[in-house]
Amino acid sequence: MRKKPELSLRARALQCLARREYSRAELRVRLLPHVQTEEGFEQLPTVDLDALLDDLTARGWLSEARATTQLVHAKRSRFGMQRITHELRQKGITEELVSAALPALKETELDVAREVWQRKYGVAPQDAKEKARQMRFMQSRGFSMDIIFKVLRSAGVTEEE
Repeated sequence: MRKKPELSLRARALQCLARREYSRAELRVRLLPHVQTEEGFEQLPTVDLDALLDDLTARGWLSEARATTQLVHAKRSRFGMQRITHELRQKGITEELVSAALPALKETELDVAREVWQRKYGVAPQDAKEKARQMRFMQSRGFSMDIIFKVLRSAGVTEEE
């Protein structure tokens, strides 16, 4: 059985970017285990990796703006603004890009929350226990309490229930 030839760092990066968009921090973490290190030269390989990432960014193959747009588009129909912004920050997206994505997320959040609630439950909770369960679910999806209350009110649930 023949062993596959070892891929270069650039080839690995391009394979990753061919599948989906990555933020710089995400791609760096993904490629770091494949960096060739020599005894006593532990700082050198990360310089090579940073130079590769700079080159990919300069050529337009690595774009945090595209990574942000892709993640927001992929998560928008299932998650709330809080969860999406948390995931963007986890992936190393800059605060400027996160802030730029917020208005569009905020604008559609109530409609998305209604759709998520409708798909999961579709009927108003019958008692306080069921209401609490539905609210916890919506919170786990990243919706704020304000949005959750609006969704439940539109489903006919009063505050006292």
